[in-house]
Amino acid sequence: MGQTDLTIDRAQVEDFLYEEAALLDAWKLDEWLALLTDDATYRVPSNDRPESDPRGTLFTIADDIARIRARVTRLKDRNAHAEFPPSRTRRLISNVRIVERNPLRVEANFVVYRYRRNEDVREFVGRYRFLLKVIDGKLRIAGREAILDAMELASLGAVSFIL
Repeated sequence: MGQTDLTIDRAQVEDFLYEEAALLDAWKLDEWLALLTDDATYRVPSNDRPESDPRGTLFTIADDIARIRARVTRLKDRNAHAEFPPSRTRRLISNVRIVERNPLRVEANFVVYRYRRNEDVREFVGRYRFLLKVIDGKLRIAGREAILDAMELASLGAVSFIL
């Protein structure tokens, strides 16, 4: 018998988020996809309206599971010039908090350092919002939002990698 959402503690959530970050930093995108539910969403909302709904507001990214899978396929393609060779990234996650138990909603702060070819390092700072589910005793991502603190995104460059 596995754990339920109600018995998951912060340390378990932190370990899960650290593992997710490590997979993304290592470009183990298929393994990362395995952490998602079959109905997962991945969103990067507009930084001026992070609480809005993607059906009525412009989002930087508003992917359902089919688009997430297509994004991963593109990122792994050697002909995807935006990410070949892949960016080198380093994710730092802090202030992990369980903000709701049922459903299991988690927030955390992040800094993602991105190194791309001969460009200057880019720093993406913000907070993650996750909707997590326990499936077969393991945490899975049903919803993932990266809310950027930057008020002007053009200087950060394309968000062609998974933030």
